[in-house]
Formats: sequence, C-alpha cells, structure tokens
Amino acid sequence: MKLSFKASHHREEGTNFLQVEEPFRFESGGSIPAVTLAYETWGELDDERSNAVLILTGLSPNAHAASNEDNPSDGWWEPMIGPGKAIDTNRHYVICVNSLGSCQGSTGPGCVNPETGKPFRLSCPDLGIADISKSAAMVLEYLGIEQLRALIGPSMGGMSCLALLQQNPEVSRHFLAISTAARAEPFAIAVRSLQREIIVRDPHWQDGAYTDEKWPGTGMRLARKLGMISYRSEPEWRERFGRSEQVHFAERLFGMHFSVESYLENASRKFIRNFDPCCYLFLSQSIDWFDLSDGYADMEDAFADLKIESTKVIGVNTDFLWPPHQQKEIADCFAAAGVKSELQMLDSIQGHDSFLVDYERFCPAIADYLDNII
Repeated sequence: MKLSFKASHHREEGTNFLQVEEPFRFESGGSIPAVTLAYETWGELDDERSNAVLILTGLSPNAHAASNEDNPSDGWWEPMIGPGKAIDTNRHYVICVNSLGSCQGSTGPGCVNPETGKPFRLSCPDLGIADISKSAAMVLEYLGIEQLRALIGPSMGGMSCLALLQQNPEVSRHFLAISTAARAEPFAIAVRSLQREIIVRDPHWQDGAYTDEKWPGTGMRLARKLGMISYRSEPEWRERFGRSEQVHFAERLFGMHFSVESYLENASRKFIRNFDPCCYLFLSQSIDWFDLSDGYADMEDAFADLKIESTKVIGVNTDFLWPPHQQKEIADCFAAAGVKSELQMLDSIQGHDSFLVDYERFCPAIADYLDNII
C-alpha cells in the first residue's frame, strides 16, 4: 500500500522508529522539517489486519509498555500486557506509540532541529492533542491498519484517542477510556499551570536556553513533587505514611521531617534528568488546551460524530485530578450518541495513578471488556 507521506523505518532494542521524512504541520499552523515516531508492538497481526489494539499514553510514559524479545526489561504496564493478561497478546496485536512532543523516542521540543543543528526548544510550534493523534494515525497507516479493534487511552492518552476518533470517526470499533476526560477543567489546569510556572521560574531555565551544565533541575524537581501529590489521594498518603518520620536526609531549618517528604524528594530527583523540561511544558499545555467540544454546540454534539460500536469508561473514585464526573460525562455522551456505553468506577485509594499500580482492580476491569469484543 502506498503511503500518503514519505517515510523510512528502523528498529533498535525492541523499539520501532518511523521517520516521516517530510514537514509535519501542527494544528497551530507551524511545522517542523520531519518527525520520528517511536512505537512498540506485541502479538501477531491477523490476515484481515482486524485485531489491532492501539494504546496512546499519558504525559510521561514511553512506548515500552511491556517487555519484548529484544528488550526484556519490564515495561510501564508490564502486568497488563502479554499472553493471557488483561490486554491479551494471544488475541490482540497491541501497539503503543510514544506521544509526539515527548523526549522518549518520538520527536519533541528537546530534539535537534535538522535545519539548525540545535534543539527546537521554544522554536517548536505549539503542540496540541490533535497533533499527537495525527502522528499516531501515521503509524497506523504505515502498518497498513485501516480500522482498529480497540483504542485504549489512559489519562492524556484518552484525550489523544478522542481526538483520533474526531479526526477519523471510524478508526476503531471499540474504545477503552481510562481515568481521562473530554476536556481539561479548572482545578487540573490550575495544578498544571503552577507546575509550568515553577519550571520557568528556575534561574537555569533561561527562556529555554538551558544546558546540561545549567539544567532547571530545581524547577523540574518541585514541579514533579506537585504532580505526584495530585496523582495520588489523601487516603493513600495517610495510610501509607501517616506521621512517620524520615531518616534519609539531614535535619535543617524548615527541612524534611516526615517520611512523606523524603519519599517525594527521592522520587522527584529521579525525574529531573529523565524528561526534557520543554517537552514537559509543551505536553502539559496541550492537555489544558484540549476540549473535544471546540467548534460544536456542546459536548454531546461533539460525541455524535464518533462512530464506534462500544465503549467502556473506567475511573477511580479518589481521582481528584481527572474526577469521576468527567468519566461519567464521556460515558453519558457516548450513550446519547447511541453507542453501547459502560461506566465502571473503582474504589482504589491510589487516585489518578491507580491504573499504573492497582492491578488487582484494573486488570479484571480491563479484561472484562477486551475479552468480550470482536
């Protein structure tokens, strides 16, 4: 099948890299000379090319959602994907694409501009969720997949799935939405905007001209702490740490006294160099800008154009970043459009991050849906 774009492909340590060798135009109007899209696959594509399942990720994960022959290290969703698991690779051909804008294999603001030899940084066009979904569609076209068996979208990935369905209403027969939303709301926008301000207030930010030697590490560390607080729930913090005291860091004036403080410090330090600051800022902003109902009379009107057979929406009652009413909105809008729609709210205490850690609840909830679709 002839592609609608010029491309090449190579594979490295279990990850596929699709190189689109022509300008990529963003929804905002700008463009970059070329893009690389990282993706991984598991299972076998059937002769009819009808058993593909596409996972679009949250803000920070890479394409390595599960181990493979060339990369046996555990993926970020290892307990979920594989033979006989909730996302069963004996039945499904599973694809996970690293989001455009990331620094985890796909092109992002932290990547080098081939025309200048310098990182794009702030010269990168404004990134939208629609750009992420558009790039994912290029991977599907390269693989020769015209229609998916299912889309799976956790967190930001659910927004990307909705944008993909809006761009191509018949791209998938089914949709599994996990702890996601059809638009960003004020509380979550407030949290993310503060994270972004913390990063750009770091003295080493220098209007995006930071270097390896002068990296905005303090801003990234504090932004990550705020993010981690919002990703979990008060009941979990209370149950997990209580008022236990920490022993990892030396005492200082107004320093860390409690275990929860040292936990956040240790975890945030691991993040500082593992994610490019500009990529974080662009992806974070793309979430806040997303509203599926833009250009429509209301949200139900927007969902009326999405031509799927069924959907299951899974949320968590303790998620205050992507709260239950937003899961209900997705399920209700699909139902109003005549789509077979199911909503399942789980009683995990891990908040928004539950889908990454509470496999006891999420694996059965996901398997119950995927095992019963054709």
